[in-house]
Amino acid sequence: MEPKIGLALGSGGARGFAHLGVIKVLSDAGIPIHLIAGSSMGALVACFYGAGIDLDRLYKFSTAFKRKYFLDFTVPKMGFITGKKVKELIRFFTHGKNIEELSIPIAVVATDLITGEKVVFTEGPAAEAVRASISIPGIFVPEKYQGRLLVDGGVTDRVPISVAKEMGADIVIAVDVSRVKQNAEITSIYDVIMQSIDIMQTEIINNQESTANIMIRPPVEEFSSRAFTNIEEIIKLGEEETKKLLTQIKAIIEQWKGRT
Repeated sequence: MEPKIGLALGSGGARGFAHLGVIKVLSDAGIPIHLIAGSSMGALVACFYGAGIDLDRLYKFSTAFKRKYFLDFTVPKMGFITGKKVKELIRFFTHGKNIEELSIPIAVVATDLITGEKVVFTEGPAAEAVRASISIPGIFVPEKYQGRLLVDGGVTDRVPISVAKEMGADIVIAVDVSRVKQNAEITSIYDVIMQSIDIMQTEIINNQESTANIMIRPPVEEFSSRAFTNIEEIIKLGEEETKKLLTQIKAIIEQWKGRT
């Protein structure tokens, strides 16, 4: 009997492209991915992958990605960016699919700004759910969806390990790309907000680490979460960190098989 392997892909802005490197190495090693739970950038990568876009194409898309493709500024009221451009981008790359139509089970994590609840989407339009999940408070205008006002999933669950377990994963491989960069250069409101969210979530993640079978932490904290430069290096760090842990991952899988 084979274990059901789930990924929990965390938030982290541009650093989240490291998730692609993780997925590539796991795929090359023949380690199946049966389901993915994603917060913020982790949700975007999860839905693109679940839409059946092959990894080579995702790599090319990522390295060509520029902020101008998704920034549509507005007069600040609830955020600087309306998010309409990025929603259309997500809709295009997911072929307008609903989450339940993707090739593997995907869960997208967002946060209800009114109730403070974690909201998990496993069905409905992928574009709306991902747009909600990436809505960094104060930067993106919150997404109004299904009667809720939704913001970034990273606010309530930076690396959604528990969600992957609830989806039925026997083994959870978690990926955290939002470690706090100490002595960071804070030069914009974006930096203030992202650093604050990372600091608030740090203790929670430290406590959560033992609940994942494997926690992969690509050392991407030196890179800006907002610049969308150095994407190739960020992906490479995801690859390298996963390669280091492959033997351990395979051992955990074999151990699980031995218990069943």
